[in-house]
Amino acid sequence: MTEASHATDVAAAAERAHVLAQALPFLRRYAGATIVVKYGGHAMGEEHLAQEFGRDIALLKQVGVNIVVVHGGGPQINAMLKRLNVQSTFIDGLRVTDKTTVDVVEMVLAGSVNKYVSNLITQAGALAVGICGKDGGMIRARKVTKTKKDPDSHIEKVLDLGFVGEPEHVDVRIIHALTGGGLVPVIAPVGVDANGQTYNINADTVAAAIAGALHATRLLMLTDVPGVLDMDKKLIPELTVADVEARIADGTITGGMIPKVENCVEAVKLGVKGAVILDGRVPHACLLELFTEGGTGTIIRR
Repeated sequence: MTEASHATDVAAAAERAHVLAQALPFLRRYAGATIVVKYGGHAMGEEHLAQEFGRDIALLKQVGVNIVVVHGGGPQINAMLKRLNVQSTFIDGLRVTDKTTVDVVEMVLAGSVNKYVSNLITQAGALAVGICGKDGGMIRARKVTKTKKDPDSHIEKVLDLGFVGEPEHVDVRIIHALTGGGLVPVIAPVGVDANGQTYNINADTVAAAIAGALHATRLLMLTDVPGVLDMDKKLIPELTVADVEARIADGTITGGMIPKVENCVEAVKLGVKGAVILDGRVPHACLLELFTEGGTGTIIRR
């Protein structure tokens, strides 16, 4: 080894030691804490980011965090519906989930996607177990009802979206059994009602409900944007529940960001100490959020 290469190795080792020293206070802060991560379907699209996600979750488990993953899978569902030539209909942008569609949704979410995410984490060195909301009666669902006001008559009518549900109750015993045994639960957002009917549930909504039921320290919502942006498209680092309501009212928060922040607000109201919207496309997004001062996304607190 030349003197120059030795110096380079020493400098690299010193930099790693510096990073670890800076992370130590945060490692202490989150040791034993419960963190729920919502991993989106779009974030799975790039294999190198998916592999990094698996390694980051495994690392969090190995440093003593009780990590719980809830995943989506919209693009994968769309691809399978197209492959099976199952036509989807939409009402006001919401997919109507009939019996055939809900069967495909369950097959994709609780099957291929769930096992793919579990395997990412297991291959990275932590033991992950893929389950869905039907397992152990974890998520009892109820049918979602949506109403639409007729622009002419102003009469509200009920929209039937089929087997689209929302969490009515979360039984956390199966989650505690897994995390207590040193495992990482990876949860597909499928639930069942009191009569045994399967429902497709939005993954953000499931993540918020589970985080609330666990009284998690953090809920991390991985998305494809940096977080909540202001009118000048600059990141807003922190919001209160009251701030969120005001920003929706004044038009700062619009479109698809509204249901995301509403789910975060619901989680905080249920007892989560902080819910964060952050960009899952950024390498090591979860680690940067938890182990650096100020994080990288928008945190919503009570």
